[in-house]
Amino acid sequence: MDHAKSILRQRTRRRHRVRKPLRGTSERPRLSVRRSHKHIYAQVIDDASGKTVVAAATVEPQIKSGVDFGGNRDAAIAIGKAVAERAKAAGVSRVCFDRGSCRYHGRVAALAEAAREAGLEF
Repeated sequence: MDHAKSILRQRTRRRHRVRKPLRGTSERPRLSVRRSHKHIYAQVIDDASGKTVVAAATVEPQIKSGVDFGGNRDAAIAIGKAVAERAKAAGVSRVCFDRGSCRYHGRVAALAEAAREAGLEF
């Protein structure tokens, strides 16, 4: 149990360290990424107003139908493209990337690269 608590404590400290300097504004909102074992979620957040501008997740039916499994790199690429297209439609072209407590590696990196290729700048 102590090992599990220390891992949770490290993840919390990492999330706060990464998140502290990031502030999403209306000109440059924050692209927040959250992942679970089965799904991946991304949302563009304007911290000044406290509102989510756009969001995409593998639990959505139109995205779920296009991927075999929601917790792999292919699903992350689909989410990156979807959130970038929705953000551009909402008038957002530049964002700050918030990886949370996750490393910039694997699914998180795949989502970020797909969003960049689809036209988001960060």
